Amino acid sequence: MDVFEKQRVLIAEDEGLILIAVEQMVEDAGFIVVSVTNGDDAVRELERDDANFSALITDIRMPGKGSGWDVARRARQISPTLPVVYMTGDSASEWAAQGVPNSTLLQKPFAEAQLVTALSLLLNQVPPTGDNTV
Repeated sequence: MDVFEKQRVLIAEDEGLILIAVEQMVEDAGFIVVSVTNGDDAVRELERDDANFSALITDIRMPGKGSGWDVARRARQISPTLPVVYMTGDSASEWAAQGVPNSTLLQKPFAEAQLVTALSLLLNQVPPTGDNTV
């Protein structure tokens, strides 16, 4: 059994080709993927009663009312230790001021190994208090 089997990851990315690539990377690592294309839908997914996500991967600049920064802040209100991986092509300099604590940022383009490693490292830091599997 894959170590990440049945762990659900929410991916928020508005660029179709990037979304497909990131979905494939995360699925290949053994995760169950739920994808959205804007910040509003990401927040709706996070607020669902049965959300139970193990991690959030979010682009920073997306359509909708909120940015990836906003999505991550809302995610942490719901689940204070939820691992967050930000993806950006132009907003890396804002991470120190806008990013949630204990998150990581990947500058686009990035390699599959970078994403999987970042996600794994963050997941390994989460205290084993809750069941984040389905």
